[in-house]
Amino acid sequence: MQMQANVVWKDGMAFEAHLDGFSLTIDAHEMFGGRKLGPMPKGLTLVSLAGCTAMDVISILRKMRVEVDSFEVATEGVIADDHPKKFLEVVIKYIFKGTDLPLEKIKNAVSLSLESYCGVYATLQPAVRMSHRIIINGQEAGEV
Repeated sequence: MQMQANVVWKDGMAFEAHLDGFSLTIDAHEMFGGRKLGPMPKGLTLVSLAGCTAMDVISILRKMRVEVDSFEVATEGVIADDHPKKFLEVVIKYIFKGTDLPLEKIKNAVSLSLESYCGVYATLQPAVRMSHRIIINGQEAGEV
């Protein structure tokens, strides 16, 4: 499989990004000439990571017949102060709400995503410190 994306300069630091038939505007931080016309590219890396692992986890839980009322993946990245301003650390929080949620099945689904399925995680993980937390109904349930 091959993926293609391109960006076309619009104005200032804004670009129109094209991927899979979809378009979105990306822009730089205001201190670098951006005008808040869209998200910054580095932040989209966190969105890609969250989306990739979230899709894995919900798919695996469905196969396990685990029903959740709501599910969210939140990511937080620490970025280097010096150039290249790369991610140094990323925390992934898996946030579940529902009744009778089996912790072991949830941990298994998250582990499968991180160890076997999520290509974005696999791409980042060798170079970036990664940690993960599971939160069920507002209570920290531990790391994977």
